Amino acid sequence: MTALRLARAFTGRDKIVKFAGGYHGHADGLLAKGGSGLATLGIPDSPGVPLSYAQNTLVAPYNNAEAVEQLFQRYPEEIAAVIVEPIAANMGVVPPQPGFLTSLRELTMQFGALLIFDEVITGFRVAYGGAQALYGITPDLTCLGKIIGGGLPVGAYGGRREIMGMMAPVGPVYQAGTLSGNPLVMTAGIETIKVLSQPGIYSQLEAKSTSLEKGVVEAASSLNFSISISRVASLLTVFFTGEAVVDYESARQADTTLFGRFFQHLLSEGIYWPPSQFEAAFVSLAHSDEDIQLTIRLIIKSLNSLQG
Repeated sequence: MTALRLARAFTGRDKIVKFAGGYHGHADGLLAKGGSGLATLGIPDSPGVPLSYAQNTLVAPYNNAEAVEQLFQRYPEEIAAVIVEPIAANMGVVPPQPGFLTSLRELTMQFGALLIFDEVITGFRVAYGGAQALYGITPDLTCLGKIIGGGLPVGAYGGRREIMGMMAPVGPVYQAGTLSGNPLVMTAGIETIKVLSQPGIYSQLEAKSTSLEKGVVEAASSLNFSISISRVASLLTVFFTGEAVVDYESARQADTTLFGRFFQHLLSEGIYWPPSQFEAAFVSLAHSDEDIQLTIRLIIKSLNSLQG
């Protein structure tokens, strides 16, 4: 919310471009075609959001740079920023297609808008420098979440000096937070980042995640089960569809009822898989190789039960 306020103040413009299925918190203007809980509950938008406010939010399909360009052509001097999950994770995990993020960077620079990466999920998780380091794209502003608090509630944003210089008390853009700088949260975050900065940490996560993905793919193949696995680094989603998932619309075509049965079966076996296909599974350093193999065996058992 504050990052958008800052982007509007810096550019002197009002409109924001977001992507269908992208979730950036429950600020009114960002609930248009949101993912995460909205997608899980089948709520396209939320009541209580004034039409006049929502009209400043423009929605494009994820992985469709041409649609974004068309919005810029229509509103060349009205768009303040494009906000995007560089790896979508609130419509299930959907990786950016080659060239998509680069196109967003080029379009925003061409039309004088800001590029905001929402790395609340991907920051420090897919790489020490987040998705922007993974793909070599530098946004104007970055949003981060609980990972910088060791899993405790916290939010942060940062960006170019000339943009951040507009924030109070240096500049005129107001911000406030009752829990800002909470000592417990900051200590947990510092200790987490110390662990993540150690050599070999991300290769360990990649090895564990690769093993899980491979096990699920092989299990589905052996049972002639049509699923699509989307994974980037330690983020993973199982979609019950034989088609590639590239955006929110294709994610919605997957069989969510079957996913629900899959989740319930795993839960009964003590495996806490995400309860919705519109969420990501996270592989962590706490997961041992034995945990991964147990999960694969129980996924095989679950898929067998779904065929019965």
